[in-house]
Amino acid sequence: MGDCVKDGKVTDSKSATSARRGLGFRALMRWLWGQLTSMRTALILLFLLALAAIPGSLVPQSANSAMKVSDFAATHPTLDRIYRPLGMYHVYTSVWFSAIYLLLFISLIGCIVPRIVSHVKALRRQPPRVPARLDRLAAYASTTTTDSAEEVGKRAQQWLKSRHYRVVVDDDGSIRAEAGRHRETGNLIFHVFLVFLLIGVGWNTLWGFKGTSVVVEGQGFSNNITQYDEFKAGAMVNTDNLSPFSMKLRKFTASFETGEVQRGAARSFDATVDLTVDGKTETRDVQVNHPLRVGSTKVHLLGHGYAADVLVRDGNGKVAYSGPVVFLPQDGNFTSVGVIKAPDARPDRLAFQGFFLPTGAITAGGPTSLFPDALNPQLYLTAWYGKPAVETGVPSNVYTLDTTGMTQATDGKEKSRFVLSPGQGYELPGGKGTIQFNGWQRWAKIQVSQTPGLPLTFLSVLLSVAGLCLSLFSRSRRAWVRTTPTDDGLIVEVGGLDRSDSRSGAVDDVNSLLAAVCEDSMSGDTKEDES
Repeated sequence: MGDCVKDGKVTDSKSATSARRGLGFRALMRWLWGQLTSMRTALILLFLLALAAIPGSLVPQSANSAMKVSDFAATHPTLDRIYRPLGMYHVYTSVWFSAIYLLLFISLIGCIVPRIVSHVKALRRQPPRVPARLDRLAAYASTTTTDSAEEVGKRAQQWLKSRHYRVVVDDDGSIRAEAGRHRETGNLIFHVFLVFLLIGVGWNTLWGFKGTSVVVEGQGFSNNITQYDEFKAGAMVNTDNLSPFSMKLRKFTASFETGEVQRGAARSFDATVDLTVDGKTETRDVQVNHPLRVGSTKVHLLGHGYAADVLVRDGNGKVAYSGPVVFLPQDGNFTSVGVIKAPDARPDRLAFQGFFLPTGAITAGGPTSLFPDALNPQLYLTAWYGKPAVETGVPSNVYTLDTTGMTQATDGKEKSRFVLSPGQGYELPGGKGTIQFNGWQRWAKIQVSQTPGLPLTFLSVLLSVAGLCLSLFSRSRRAWVRTTPTDDGLIVEVGGLDRSDSRSGAVDDVNSLLAAVCEDSMSGDTKEDES
């Protein structure tokens, strides 16, 4: 192992390595370029790119959620010391991932360009001349006919052209033809637009962004980084210069199936919004799969739910919280969970957690909703209180309740649990405060995104698939016809060669071509030679 043959002599691999070391800088660069632009290297880089993308789905990414990254670092301090210098929290913009991506890009271009030049030259070349010994071809047949060479040649051209062969007739009357020239064309189209696909993905990754926000009926949204619940942007996006527009959710309408079949299934969602762009306001409708377009920015409707409109008063009788609180649906009937926080209540801060049920009922499994529409809206809550907390500035999840330092309210010996319908209120034991359920509203979850490279990516995928299909379904073949006059008649020889990976079908073409050129009159002696 490790030996190589050069100029008829056997040399060991160490000698070959030493010879490469003795190359000049220019020769060394040409050798490195040849290695980089080989198809083997491109396949290896493609595999490495897929492998390098795996950590991005396993480790929290700062572009998706800085809070998850902070929580992961606090929970796994040892891994954090390893991951942070390796760029594991921003995999897709890290140096090593970008290096693999750029090397793959360069490798594909360096591999494709010479092939394009060679293929263009091949397309301009005529089919090769008739071989001297047609009988040595894998597909060969011959016969003797009384027809003239002109008639035989005319029939051969008609048959070949009907099968999309490119036909050339030589001065001696022999015919050479070629089909499936665009097999390589399709292969090159596939690889060229694979490069454009990489460009489109990189364009989206660097200059695209995507953010989500929950908007309650009657409230608004402004395209500002502070308005998003979640926001993911490319490295080249200027978050201080997003498309200037604002919108107000005037009304959200949802309808559900009320029949026995598919009862509760969603039938339609429709959000009516007031869109303001450049000081001009107009009313627009947003539906699922029908986004709102503001220049190059799209506003999609992702989901919806219910918000409970509540009024919380503290132990001093002052309003500690007033307004809608978003509850998150947990099932198809919109059994929703949520938290109502009143951190400014005095002398104790207050909080409530529980369920919002559009069509509330008590079952063996506890409070649940029987239908997704608000036919019997109810709030099932438990109350908590505690001493005022010190403001730390650390962000907290509005949908969960940290009960550290808090006590659950009790009514005697039992923990206080209560149910409210619209218009009803509840007074906490011990004069801690009150809560009033005023009604409900719908909320909509919107996604604001900008994907500048998406059209290029989509077009590249389509053309790549088209090129691949052209390459797979094109049969690269050559055929030759030669006539030789003799005293017994005209000898017609037909030869064929299948240049594709599949070797089947060339013999059938040769036999069909021979039968077509001699269909009117054939001698009694027909010779076919197939190997």
